Parts: sequence; structure tokens; C-alpha cells
Amino acid sequence: MSIVTQREISKHTHTVIFLHGRDSDAQEFADEFFESEASEPAGRPRTLPDLFPGIRWVFPTAPELYSKRFDTTISQWFDIWSVEDPEEQVEIQMDGLKQSVTALLELIRAEEIHVPRQNIFLGGISQGFATALSTFFANGQGLAGLIGLCSWMPFANLIEDLKASSANDEQLSNAVQRIYFGHQSPEEPSSPFLRSTPIFLGHSIDDDTVPIKNGRRMWDVLVRSLGLNAQLHEYADGGHWVKEPQGVDDIVDFLNVTVRNLGISHDEIIHVESTIRPSACPMMPRDKNTANQTQAQLTANIL
Repeated sequence: MSIVTQREISKHTHTVIFLHGRDSDAQEFADEFFESEASEPAGRPRTLPDLFPGIRWVFPTAPELYSKRFDTTISQWFDIWSVEDPEEQVEIQMDGLKQSVTALLELIRAEEIHVPRQNIFLGGISQGFATALSTFFANGQGLAGLIGLCSWMPFANLIEDLKASSANDEQLSNAVQRIYFGHQSPEEPSSPFLRSTPIFLGHSIDDDTVPIKNGRRMWDVLVRSLGLNAQLHEYADGGHWVKEPQGVDDIVDFLNVTVRNLGISHDEIIHVESTIRPSACPMMPRDKNTANQTQAQLTANIL
């Protein structure tokens, strides 16, 4: 896995590992992402590295994997038939996602040499965050937080089925961890650690790559089915990208609330009041019969 790193400007206190989307790479994404600016402070640098000089930014690059739908090899964290309907042909996602989760867990462990795990954020855009979220469920206990843009939740239907069939929260937590290729330590229950991790989600309503309904569905499963601490920020426009400047402001606000001792003075910290969209989201309908059969097989393998 090749990695692009944006070094911290001052003393290294925290790390953000951020994954690019499908058919992109770390350098291209990092260059564009760091062009996005917050609204304040006026007349001064307003990119995320400028505002948080103690953060080290790490951008891994996805492997080149065969795409079944397009019959070619592309940069992707795992193969998927449709980002519009991520439950379609869900079985083709498994192998690549497992490999990417394993690689990302190794990257987190490597970063723990520099800062403790509670100072490491995990994030991504589109398929990148779908992978980051899967890694969080596999073994994300103790992370500082998650930052997700324009994304969805892999295996959301399966998670809801497990919620309905689980006797208690710990049984559900263990089953969810197994779905995402993690292994539970009997001495360390995962659910309290996962529920204490703040999750930022940003999604524009006019996103024509990953529909906003997928982001809403992700929030719904995270909060209502799993009881996690997730906030969904919706924007009227912004496309398949971080909304400027409001979306950047909201990320800054999330980091300011979550992070302590960033090595910057009080007047350099931007405090932006977030606008969080109403939380009530309708459930998405079930998929076609073939998808349901695949899901039933996966459920049987997990339970």
C-alpha cells in the first residue's frame, strides 16, 4: 500500500488517516482535499493543515482490483457492482474489503508508534469511508473519531437482520464485528468503546454519484440499530465532494470539539456552529430476491 503523508507543521499530537474514493489515488485526492477551505479566519490560511498544525495527515492508496461490472482493473478498495445500490451483488465485495480492512488495521498499528490510538482519526470519502467504517467495526476500539463524506454503509441490510435476531447488545456487537472480518477479544467488549466514538457524516443532497438516501440509510443503521454516536450533516449542494465552505467548517467544528491539545492557541481555533439535518430517515426497501438470498446466506454464516 503506497502512502502520501502531509507532515504536521508543529508538534505531532494527532493523526488523521483518510481514504480516497474509487478510481482515484492518494496524491490526487490529497491535493484536491487540501484546496478546500473553511470560511474563517478571514484573510488568513484556512485549509485543514493550516488550522490544525499538530495533525499528521496520512493518505493510503487503494490497490488495483478487477471490476466485474466494467471488466477492467481500477483503483478501488473493494469491488462493487453499484454505488447507487450497494446491496446489489454484495458477494463480490467480500474479498477485496477483507484485504483492505486488514491493510488498514496494519496502518493504524504503525501509526500508533507515533501517537496513541485515542489520538487517531479514521476517515474517507465515498468508497474510502465505506472501507474506513468497516475497519472501525473490525477493530476500531479506542479511535478518536470517524469522518465520512458522501458515503454508505456496507452490508446495511445484514446489520438490520442481525439486530432483529440478536438477544442483546454484546451479541449484536460481536456479530457485527465478524461481518467486517474482526475478531473479538473476550476480555474487551467492543460495544462500549464503539459507542463512545464520535462519527461525523457529511453528504450533499445533489450528490449524483452516491445518492443522499445511502448516507441517510447509513446514519439510520448506525444510530437506530447500533446506538452509535453519529451526526449527519446534509447540504443542499456540493456534489460528490466536501461542501465549501460549510462542510469544511463542520469538519473543523467536529475536530475542535473532539480534539484536545492540538498545539494551537485559542484564537487560532475556529468555532463554527454546525447545522445538523433532522435525524428521522425512512428505511430503504428490501432488495431483489437474488440479493435477499445472498444476504440470507451471509447471515447464516455469521450467526
